[in-house]
Amino acid sequence: MDWWGIVWLFVLLLINGFFVAAEFAVISARRSQIEPRAEAGSRSARTALWAMEHATLMLATCQLGITVCSLIILLVSEPAIHHLLEGPFHALGWPGPVVDGVSFGVTLVLVTFLHVVIGEMVPKNLSFTVPDRAVLILATPLVAIATVLRPIVAALNGIANGAIRVFGVTPRNETTSVYTLDQVATIVEQSTREGVLEDRTGALEAAFEFTTKRVEDVAVPLGGLVTLPEDATPADVESAVAKRGYSRYILVDEDGVPSGYVHLKDVLDLEGEEVDEPIPPKRVRRLATIWDETELEDALATMRREGAHIARAFDASGQTTGVLFLEDILEELVGTIDDVTERD
Repeated sequence: MDWWGIVWLFVLLLINGFFVAAEFAVISARRSQIEPRAEAGSRSARTALWAMEHATLMLATCQLGITVCSLIILLVSEPAIHHLLEGPFHALGWPGPVVDGVSFGVTLVLVTFLHVVIGEMVPKNLSFTVPDRAVLILATPLVAIATVLRPIVAALNGIANGAIRVFGVTPRNETTSVYTLDQVATIVEQSTREGVLEDRTGALEAAFEFTTKRVEDVAVPLGGLVTLPEDATPADVESAVAKRGYSRYILVDEDGVPSGYVHLKDVLDLEGEEVDEPIPPKRVRRLATIWDETELEDALATMRREGAHIARAFDASGQTTGVLFLEDILEELVGTIDDVTERD
């Protein structure tokens, strides 16, 4: 029976280690590494994502498992080890009270050492070293245990959440595995300063500045546009291309307000009398309409969604303030983009 107590000691240490490893794996794994596997059809990856999205439930299950194992370990191991030590100590002629005290002390030190090393530090270090691999292995059994113990865990978790709300803190269920823009900017700045990252083209700096700009910062004012009248002909477009070199031209009404735009390729196939007649309305492309206070990244999303290369910018009163070109937005990110037809 004493040896069975030793066996149960190591079994409980392994179970305790599982809960410790699973706890650190759930909070350390990166979604960016798990999501592609889940999208590829990996069942373990989908389970791991679910565990990460229900982090408080998983952590509560781990804490319950660790606590129960820790209590049972001493309860099971102390009598077994104590009894195994009694024989040798009595053989030394020690009195009963001394044997009991020394046996208990040796048992406590030994079990504490094994619990800290095997049950805590080894699994914790493994999960920190390979968190993505660990969560794929450990999430499935952890979720199964959490499902069985959910009523108990939910009750304990509810009490814990209620306690932290008293201090004005809102509980969270999902682990944070992404960085904010400011955190990324700080990481890039520090990495550049320490020489482990080079931004030779300025693309990273441009990307951070891009997020702070608005349409009005990039839109071309009406006075700076090269335009054609609404009744312009294909011949006018070809002439403008030959003279100015741009491939797209804004069409404006009598008041100089943009009403649409035309691309060179829209009129290249027109021949004969059509060349000298106003461009057919079906050949004129519609302008997207965007408020000039809109953030540039939102404007880019709108233009991509509508399939528009050019947008009309307007102010709070509804007046047209300028024209936003997709090319100009992209230049904010990657630098100058040359129109292949543009003259130097």
